Parts: sequence; C-alpha cells; structure tokens
Amino acid sequence: MVADGAFPLAGGCDCRALRYRMETRPLFVHCCHCRWCQRETGSSFALNAMIEADRVTLLGGEPELVDTPSASGRGQLIARCPKCRIAVWSHYAGAGRAVCFVRVGTLDQPDHLPPDIHIFTASKQPWVLLPEGVPAVPAYYDREQHWPKASLARREALLAKLGAARG
Repeated sequence: MVADGAFPLAGGCDCRALRYRMETRPLFVHCCHCRWCQRETGSSFALNAMIEADRVTLLGGEPELVDTPSASGRGQLIARCPKCRIAVWSHYAGAGRAVCFVRVGTLDQPDHLPPDIHIFTASKQPWVLLPEGVPAVPAYYDREQHWPKASLARREALLAKLGAARG
C-alpha cells in the first residue's frame, strides 16, 4: 500500500486528450485474472484501482462511456478516450457510476499502486507468477477480510450517501 503523500496521482490516455487525477488513495487495488478481463485488455490481467467517482477529477477531455458485456451479465461502462480509444476506468453494475475502477496502467506513475489482492487466479495464465505476501484468491473475496478499515468506512459512507440520494 502506498503512502497518502503520493496523492494526488494524475493519469490519462495515450493521446493526452483525456486527463484525470485521483485525489486520494483508492479503496482497494484488484489484479483480476478472470478470462473476461484477459479478453477485454488483450493481456493476462487487469489492474484496477477502485475509488469513489467524486475522488476522480477530470483535468481535460470527457470520456465516452461504452456499454460492454461482463461475466455477471449486468455489463459495465468502460470510460474511453473518444479520440485514441484507451480505456481509463470502468463502472461496474454493482456500484454504478459512484465508483471508478481506474486502470492503473493509465496513471503517469502506475508503480504507486501495486495490487492489494490477486483475484480469479483459478483462470490466470499458468506462466504468471504471483508474488509472495500479496493475497491471492481463486475467485472473488470477502471484503471484510481483506480491505483496510479505512476503506470499509469509506464504503459505508458511500452506501449511505447513495441510499440518501435514492430515498
């Protein structure tokens, strides 16, 4: 886990038409090895920093949200640069647009956000070696078991805010 002093962290697409800034540390960083993420990224995994959308500031450009199928059947919205088409984050159906899953590789300094957990390792590529000391689970995980207390508190605050907005 990186120190709070590393934030804010800026990032964006390849053509630099779309720029953003993560204002604070994310809730949690997933390294997902599921086949859907492999297909979507054209790589062996997706590295996503989960953060409240109101903690991501657009610095330039406006992403295009592309509705994309997902393993859950509920889909996801992938935020892409409308010019170079690079995916910068996703919104999954569970949290909707309230949470961004920022693609860590789009950060200017991606080395600040190593994975907190490796998920769906049952379908990882066999040649990918997982580091010792980082939790790894065959599918998804128990949030209460793995998330830091501060992230769990932020999640509760977000859920309360969403509940108040709906009700």
